[in-house]
This record gives sequence, C-alpha cells and structure tokens, in this order.
Amino acid sequence: MPTQKKHHISAEDLYKFQQIADCRISPNGRWVVFCIQRTDRKTNKNYSNLWITSTKGSETRQFTYGDHKDSQSKWSPDGTRIAFVSNRENEKQSQIYVISFDGGEARKITDLKGTIGIFEWSPDGKKLVCQFRKKDKEAVEREKDEKKKEMGIVSRHITRVFYKLDGSGFLPKERWHIWTIDAHTGKGKQLTDSDIYDEVEPQWSPDGSEIVFCSNHSGDPDLDPDAIDLFTISAKDGKLRKIETPIGPKEKPIFSPDGKWLAYFGREGRAQNWKNVSLWVIPTDGSEKTKNLTAPFDFNVSSWTINDVPGDLHMMPPTWLNDERICFQVAQHGNTTLKSIALDGKELQTIIGDSGVVGSFSFDKKQTKLVYFHGDMIDLGQIWIRDLITERSRKLTNINVLKNRDLGKIEEVWFKGAAGNDLQGWILKPPGFDENKKYPSILEIHGGPRVQYGNFFMHEFYYLAARGYVVYFCNPRGGQGYGEAHSKAILNRWGTADYEDLMAWADFVQQKPYIDTKRMGVTGGSYGGYMTNWIIGHIGRFGAAVTQRSVSNLISMYGSSDLNWSFQEEFGEEAPWDNLENYWQQSPMKYIGNVKTPTLVIHSEQDLRCPLEQDEQVFVALKKLGVDTEMVLFPNEPHGISRGGRTDRRIERLNHIVRWFDRYLK
Repeated sequence: MPTQKKHHISAEDLYKFQQIADCRISPNGRWVVFCIQRTDRKTNKNYSNLWITSTKGSETRQFTYGDHKDSQSKWSPDGTRIAFVSNRENEKQSQIYVISFDGGEARKITDLKGTIGIFEWSPDGKKLVCQFRKKDKEAVEREKDEKKKEMGIVSRHITRVFYKLDGSGFLPKERWHIWTIDAHTGKGKQLTDSDIYDEVEPQWSPDGSEIVFCSNHSGDPDLDPDAIDLFTISAKDGKLRKIETPIGPKEKPIFSPDGKWLAYFGREGRAQNWKNVSLWVIPTDGSEKTKNLTAPFDFNVSSWTINDVPGDLHMMPPTWLNDERICFQVAQHGNTTLKSIALDGKELQTIIGDSGVVGSFSFDKKQTKLVYFHGDMIDLGQIWIRDLITERSRKLTNINVLKNRDLGKIEEVWFKGAAGNDLQGWILKPPGFDENKKYPSILEIHGGPRVQYGNFFMHEFYYLAARGYVVYFCNPRGGQGYGEAHSKAILNRWGTADYEDLMAWADFVQQKPYIDTKRMGVTGGSYGGYMTNWIIGHIGRFGAAVTQRSVSNLISMYGSSDLNWSFQEEFGEEAPWDNLENYWQQSPMKYIGNVKTPTLVIHSEQDLRCPLEQDEQVFVALKKLGVDTEMVLFPNEPHGISRGGRTDRRIERLNHIVRWFDRYLK
C-alpha cells in the first residue's frame, strides 16, 4: 500500500482539535467518565459532552448529547450516578444535573441564579457541597423587567479594590459562599454568608459532619490578599472553626480518610509569589503545628506547564492514598509529574514521571487503579490508566491523533545562562528540515513570568515551524520549575537576569549552522510581551518582533490591571508614588526611543490583565518614531486569547503573526 502523505499543521486545525477534561474513575474501577470539548465551525461556539470509557479499553461511548456545555463530572460514592454542571436549558445559567449510570435522562436538581463553582458529593451520597455565588439583586430585577433589560446598566457603584477580573468583567457585589444541596430534591442550604468574605473550595470530612474551606477574614481581604485561612463548618448547625496555620495563600484543603489530618497547598508569608507552592499538613484538632512536607525538595507543587490548546491541566487537590501518604502534582524541568510523599515528609516517590504533563487524576475506591490525563510534545492529551500493583500504564483514548501530521523534529537542550546557570530549552525544526540550508528563526517567550514552558503541545510553535521557521523557546530565570533561586532572580529586577538568559539562549541557537543570523524574529505574550518590548528597546539583533497583550509601562499598569495594586509586591513593596523611578527603570517604555525593529502589536480589547493602553503606548510611540508598526485588536476577547479565544480570532491572530514575520524574515 502507498504511504499516506503527511500534512503540516495548519491554523484551521484549531477547529478539529478536541479537548479532554474532568476524567474520573468509577469507585469500582471499571469505568471512566470524562468531557470532550469541541468547536462548531459555523458558530465558533464551544460545546462539551460527557463520554464513558471502560478501564479495560474495550468500549468508549458518548454519554450525553447536545450543543451545550456539560462539565465537572463526578461519580456518586456508590458509582450509580454522575453529577455534572450544564447550561443545557439556559446558555447563560448553568445548573447541577444528576444522571443514572444505567442511562436515561439527566435530571436537573438545582434552580439557582448565579455562578456554580466546584462541588462534591457527600460521603453518603445524599448531598452535595457547592461553592456558589448569587447573582446580584439588581441583575435579577433587570432580567425580569423588559424595559430595564433593554436599557441595561445605568451605573456601577464600586466600593471594593478588586472589582474586575479578566475573562469575567466587572465582579458582582455578591461573594462566593458554601452551600449544601439535597441530591434528590435539589433543595439548597446556604451555610456561610458575608458581604466581605469569599468562601471557596469546600470539601467534606469523611463522616460528612464537617466541611473544610478557604477564606480570607481579614479586615479588608482586597488589601491583604494573602491572609487566607482554613475553616471548618458543621454541616448540621453551621458552627464555624478556624484552623490555625501560618500566614500565606492556601488552596485545596482536604481531610485524610480517618479525618485526623488536613492537607493543603500553599506558601508561607505575604507577597512571596516567587516561592514554591508546597504541600502542607496539620492535625484537624490543632494539636500540632503545620508541617511543610515538600520544603526540602525545592520544587513547585503545581499542574501548570504552559500550552495554547487547553488540555486537562487541572490542579487537583492533595489526594490521600491512605492515612499515611499523599499524592500531588509537581511542575519541574518542563514536565508535570505525579508524586507521593509519606505523612512524616519522608519517602518521596514518583508515580507518573514520564516526559510530558499529568493533568486531572483519580483513584478507584480500592486505590489499585489510577486514571489520569497525560499529554506531551506530540499529543494534545489522552486518558491513561495505571495498575498500581503491576506499575504499568495503558492508554484508554485516542483523541486528536496526529499520525498524519508532519510536526517537524524537536530537540531538548540544556545550556549555560548568562551567569553560568543551567537552563533548559527546546529547538523545533521545520518539517522537511535540511541541515545544509539556512532558516529564519523565531524566539518565543512565555508569559507569567512564574510559569514554565515544557513538554506539552504548542499549536502555535508547530504552525510557525510548518511555515518554514526554526522555533526555539526556553525557561529563563524568573519562571517556576527550577527552584526558588531561579524564580526569585528577577524579583524587583525585571529586565535583568531574564533578559540576559534570553540573549544567552539566542546566542546559543544562532551558532547552529542552519540559523540565518540576519533573519531572526522574537515574540511573546503578556510577560513575554514585556520581554519582547524590553529586547527591542535594548538590542537590534532581531529583524522583526510581534509583541502581544504586553506590559510596557509599570506606572500606568498600577491600578488599571485586574491585579490592581498587588503589582507592587513584585517591585519592592512600594507604590509608584513612593518610588516612581524604580517602576520607570523597569518599564520598557523608558527605552522605546531606541527601537528600530519592525514590530507588530497585538492586543485584546477586553484584556483586563494587561490593559489595552499598555500596547497602545507601544504602537503610538513606534509610529511617532517612524518604526514600521501595525496594531491588530480583537474585540470581546480577554487576556488569554491564544488558548481560550474564539477560534476564528485565534486563527486570525496566527495568520497576522506569520504575515508579519514573512514580510521581514523571508
């Protein structure tokens, strides 16, 4: 038979890719429920439905149907029912549904007006605990009155500092609170209530008598955002109890199976974002001090390895394998692995350590089977099962198989940074690469800054390579994944160690015989946009640049971003009016007069993380300087357009990037 010709990655492939999410194994270990998200090419809307696969790999079938969004699938403790969130009756209002695993129609059990966050079954399967935020009374009244609905919002009365969030817009006055919901009748009971505090991430105690959650009960949580504490509340009478823990951000608390311990993720101290997230434990009765189990290992407890095709990289709560061991994700050296550690902080073990990323995972009731999401450089992600007795893994799904795509060849390298430090990078060569030819190249810079590039699929990189570019990317100092010293290197020193490492990386790559040193480009988004702006203001080695959703002026960024005043935590804990020169010294706009590099500016009009004015300043300055420049804006899109934007706009963005680089590098 003739060999099937392989095609190159295209921008339009974004319509074909499907995303797996929320994989959960049944208590008896026989089945896995998961979600598949797809895009309707005609409407550019995203939909998701539930699917079922056998852990034997013998059967995979769609479980729910329809053009809507089904998500957060959760097995009942006895494995007979699946609860999930869906907007099937009202596109703008999701509810919780329950469906029998034996089949039949899904039954809506809630009739809430507001936003449903995470939820969990009670141990006896009779109730659900839910994180829920009511819709503001004014919004409810406006929806009931056609005249008011037509007129829209008259004004916004804002009293809190953090009043908006990228991707969500202006925040409601209502706060997140803890509710319990009867799994049969759907009757809800609100357990917490406050106009000031948010209560989030609830989890049941093993006997169902208490619920643990996170909340910030400081005088003004917006002005002391790291003062997050753990609380328990009685499911019966609402009695509240604070668990004494060190000051610092905390998330995802969970009881041990015997109810004697709480495990959670967090950092100690205020304004210490450069620190690793760690795994902590504390006795529920407060008889001992909190212990940081992962402190000796200098790694970041996290799920995040950056990508642009949203995979199932959920940060899962600490998972107790028994009363003595805890399982958790670690983002390190370009991978997201799954590890476990004993309660005494000893015997660190790697459960899943393959090259790539581990997303959501779950164990069966006997804890002999582990189901998990895993993706890598050439696979957008599949569901795998691991037999914990034989320690063998097997793939259960085959979604988005790219066997008919020529992706090019990718090479992982370690090299020396500007200070003699060890750095990790990757070089992607175009399909049909010829070592005797000279190629144009593009340096890609990640956002964050405290994230990592790594062994996960990046559609943008493969698309650029398919257009004939060598694409190279690395993890310079300032990001996570390489220890606290690596992360802290740019604290109040943006544009120093990070810039030096990126230039050392460019030096390393341009020495390759296949690199045309006169046709090198640079691009990045968010903090990567900041670094793109910084680079073109300091050196003229690149023939073209594309700066995306960037930061350019730290002074005007203060207070205008949804991160608000908290930027000062990164810059010496001083506000601009206390040290204006420090902010200006680290702002790319200070050096914009040096730019001669042709630069395309890309931004989203509803970006609340890096406001539009940040890139407008760049565009106007370059125009005034006579530098070749254009600006492309995307309406109705938030900050993360590259991975979560409307598909036609994501494609348009990619085409503009290629158009610009083709103009100046080919």
